[in-house]
Amino acid sequence: MFCDCFYWNQENSELELDSSESKPFSLPSPLPRWPQGTGFATGKINLGEIQVVKVTEFDRVWKCSKTRGGKSRCASFYKPVGIPEGFHCLGHYCQQNNQPLRGFVLAAQANDPDHHADRPALKKPVNYTLVWNSDSDCYFWLPNPPVGYKAVGVIVTDDAEEPDTEEVRCVREDLTETCETRERILGVGSFNVWSTEPCSRGIWSRGVAVGSFFCSTNDNKADMNISCLKNLDPSLQAMPNLDQVHALIQHYGPTVYFHPEETYLPSSVPWFFKNGALLYRFGTPEGEPINSTGSNLPSGGKNDGSYWIDLPQEDEEVANNLKKGNIESSELYVHVKPALGGIFTDVVMWIFCPFNGPATLKIGLLTVPMNRIGEHVGDWEHFTFRISNFNGELTQMFFSQHSGGGWVDVSDLEFVKGSNKPVVYSSKHGHASFPHPGMYLQGSSKLGIGVRNDVGKSEFVVDSSERYRVVAAEYLGEGVVSEPCWLQYMREWGPTIVYDSAAEIDKIINLLPLIVRFSIENLFPIALYGEEGPTGPKEKDNWEGDEMC
Repeated sequence: MFCDCFYWNQENSELELDSSESKPFSLPSPLPRWPQGTGFATGKINLGEIQVVKVTEFDRVWKCSKTRGGKSRCASFYKPVGIPEGFHCLGHYCQQNNQPLRGFVLAAQANDPDHHADRPALKKPVNYTLVWNSDSDCYFWLPNPPVGYKAVGVIVTDDAEEPDTEEVRCVREDLTETCETRERILGVGSFNVWSTEPCSRGIWSRGVAVGSFFCSTNDNKADMNISCLKNLDPSLQAMPNLDQVHALIQHYGPTVYFHPEETYLPSSVPWFFKNGALLYRFGTPEGEPINSTGSNLPSGGKNDGSYWIDLPQEDEEVANNLKKGNIESSELYVHVKPALGGIFTDVVMWIFCPFNGPATLKIGLLTVPMNRIGEHVGDWEHFTFRISNFNGELTQMFFSQHSGGGWVDVSDLEFVKGSNKPVVYSSKHGHASFPHPGMYLQGSSKLGIGVRNDVGKSEFVVDSSERYRVVAAEYLGEGVVSEPCWLQYMREWGPTIVYDSAAEIDKIINLLPLIVRFSIENLFPIALYGEEGPTGPKEKDNWEGDEMC
């Protein structure tokens, strides 16, 4: 089965840092003064009965000296310091040593200590359970909460004495949500450490990641004995208002570079409609012109195959002009939404290309341009930048890549010189997004077989900090952001295609040695053989859900 994995061919694809200590990272430029608002970028976030602050100053407690399999990616464990008066530690922090020191943990205090005096929001643990220790120089302790409370983090010490119960606080159970493991940070023998995140993530979810970690002496992650916090403030007052949203986009809006040999450039949606795109109805051979706002598109409903958009079938000149796009008209369509319980803001930027070009296959040293395989009308791609609502700082970016993608930490982004604006590279013909120039292979890096994604700088550039339109921000309330008519079109932006590709691919496979041939027959993406017409942004899982990771 084909796996949607991408492999970067650049030698400097992994950042190596000083092995003795992870160095802090800071953005290239200072943060601006954000427009006035209520709770955004105030340093504290109200979660209902408790409020939290983000702590990013740490003292290192322990650095591992060995890992599972002898790998060099050791991890360090840190105690938060500089916690404001009245706030309490909820857990310690850890990260791998080959990354800049970029993490955080939350510290909490009760908004009204006298409220529920018999059941306060925060309580000291009863005692601790020793989870694991390393050669008498590091000890991992799980707080044992009182009845009706949950531990939300683990703490680490450098001696065998059980920590004081003042070191950490547990949280009343109704103020917490379940969490799950995300990335394995450390494996030493049977001991494993994972980062955690809320089980439910997305626009309507309220789980808040604490920033601590989960550890266990086996690989069984099912029995999670720590939780995350829960945002019970219905107003999500830490989210930015509309003025602040515009300021964030103008400060961080990425610059998008298309490949120097790109044939199929982006356009605005109105340009696509005005220049000849047609709406087709099942059972009707002729298409209907679409007005520039898309107001005559069917609104709502579901993608039932009744309608689709296509190029004009009888006018090749108009169709070819549409395929080329119009970068001068192009703009980014922005969806702003809460992330991880409203302590972050996700700014999702959608870019539209009228046409997706043919794929290029890589088979060992061979590069094989395909004739039509991979082509389709109406290509929607996106990238997302995540902002901390504590201070308005950029923390991560998600790069969408066909049916996959991944998060990249801010420390591994490329920035436009003299600014905090990241650079996004759009792949030739396919328009997938990547953080660095080069060639990314969708397929098997071991065999060197798959679909090429070539990216690089060119004169084809779109600056999203200037050319954008906010099309949705549900949390701001009805009527604050006017959604365009075309956003409500839930059907396909291109016809379903069945490529006559099997014979072409089989011909390529038959040219290869037998020892390789049978290893690669199932490596090619199913999309190379045919695909359903692409749907618009609101039909994508990440519209209401979290980005895949």
